Amino acid sequence: MEYVSALVPPVVMAVFFIGLIVTIVKTQGGANKAKEDAAVDAALAGAESVHQSSKTGGA
Repeated sequence: MEYVSALVPPVVMAVFFIGLIVTIVKTQGGANKAKEDAAVDAALAGAESVHQSSKTGGA
């Protein structure tokens, strides 16, 4: 029975890992994709404006 106790942790970890991958794949795209893309674009634009203002303000 030692082999069962030796195999249980890797099997449990594999099941959770597969579940994580399936969840990530399922949540890509869909109805929230446009909202997520807009949030990322806004964050990138904000970071770029801060970068540009620090470049022009410091010189």
